[in-house]
Order: sequence, then structure tokens, then C-alpha cells
Amino acid sequence: MADGMRIGLISFGTAEFAALHETCAAAGHDPVVYAFSRSLRPRKPTDESAARVAGEITAALPAGVDLLLPGSSEGLGAAFHGYGLDLLVCYGFSWRLPRSVLQIPRYGVLNIHSSLLPKYRGPAPVLWAIRNGDPDLGVTVHRMDEEFDTGPVLAQQGGVPLPDDVTPRSLWTDLSPVLREQLSIALDRVRDPSAGEPQSADGVSYAGLLEPEFFAVDTTMTARQVHNQVRTFRFMGPSLGPTATVNGRRLKVLRTSLTPVDGIRLDCADAPVWITASEPVAAGD
Repeated sequence: MADGMRIGLISFGTAEFAALHETCAAAGHDPVVYAFSRSLRPRKPTDESAARVAGEITAALPAGVDLLLPGSSEGLGAAFHGYGLDLLVCYGFSWRLPRSVLQIPRYGVLNIHSSLLPKYRGPAPVLWAIRNGDPDLGVTVHRMDEEFDTGPVLAQQGGVPLPDDVTPRSLWTDLSPVLREQLSIALDRVRDPSAGEPQSADGVSYAGLLEPEFFAVDTTMTARQVHNQVRTFRFMGPSLGPTATVNGRRLKVLRTSLTPVDGIRLDCADAPVWITASEPVAAGD
């Protein structure tokens, strides 16, 4: 593959790795190594679900491709040094990569971010888009630098819908074709060191991890804000929800409606929501 690049891929699931791998291969490049972080932060204990996901990735691993399970950024960089990489492509990696890692590939690191940067920089752009009631989100492919999601943009497209009942599976159906298309564009541009548009200084926002206060319903918020709060938790998992005290009972709120339906009425700052699915919270939880 004389004109192809040797590429390392960093991501978080089998479908995501497959999309990156297939897009790179279709463009004539050679993905040679995957990396999957086993913790939300470097040098932290392995996340509860990481072993299961690593097993799924391993089972789907293409022949001849290695899988790295780094515990630290330094370890990741030391491992990557041996692969003679031209490029790293990253999607859904929560660690900040130091300069020592960014400088390993010949053409640097591409990051794929699920927003129209500079909106929603940070680790949780989809959650914040749902939380804020955005009707859609975008995909940006940019050069990674030492800050979170600030590098020059190589490709970008919006219009990925966020319907009221969005789930990770339904979002991926709409997101993956856009991701593949924008990554293809970025791969065509990345070897030109002058390619890439600086991000605007306007419209910058940060999508950090959810604050502890967000885990409880605050009825001084509007009905729409409470509904979107519940939607955000439902996107994270069907059994997840913020807690609310209703008629003296503490409930985990799993689903709400903004229109009158059979359920528990909860009055908010401007209007009620109706709780249509919930679970009692045990004393002491």
C-alpha cells in the first residue's frame, strides 16, 4: 500500500471501531492497531463495564490488528512508538493526550467529535445536546492538540437528528453515515500541513461530565428542562433516571411526558410533566 497511511484507531466499542476501520480501509489506508481505554481517566481502576467491552472488541478484531488496553497516557505512547504510525484517528476517548503522544504519528492525530465545534467541547457533547433540548447535533473532524477539542477543523456537518426518544442505537444509525463521510474528507486533507480551518472564537461552549446536582429533579426548572433531564438519563441507560420526591415518595424518574397522559403529575416552574415510568428509591440510597 504505497500511498496508504499506517493508522492507529482509538475508540470505545465494536461498531465504532468497525466504522473507523472500514472508512480508513476504503480510502486506501491500513489500520494496524486499536486502543481502548479501560478507565474514564488514566491511572484509575478499570471501569466496571470495560472488561466486557474489551472482550467484545477482541472478538470482532480484524486479523492481524493488535488491541492495546492502556492504563496511562505514557503507556499508550510507549506502545504506539513501535507501530511506525502515520496517523491516529480518535473517536470517543476521554483522556487528554499529551504532546508526547500527539507527536508520534507522522501526520498527527485526528479527533472525531459529536458536535459542531466550537459548540460542546469536552467529553459529553451528546448528553448536553439532549439536556439542552437541541433538535440535532453535528460531527466535526479536527486536528487534535493539547487542549480539549480546540484544533483546526478538517471536516464538519450538522443535521443529525435528536428525536424525543433518542437512544444510543438509534443515534448511531443516523450518526455513523455522517461520521464516515466526514472522516473520508478529513483523511483526504490530513497530509497537507496547511489544511484545516481555525475554530471560531464565537459560540464556544463546554460539555463536561454531569454535575451531582443534575442527578435530582429541581421543580424550579421548567417542564421542558425536567423532561430533557430525564431524556438525558434515559440515553445513558434505560434503567437510569434522576430522583424526585413526589407526594412524600422518592422516585427514580425513568420517563416523562409533556402532554397529559396516565401517570404521576409533577408540577414544575411553568407547567407540569407527567411521570410515566418510575421506580421507588430505597431508603438510604
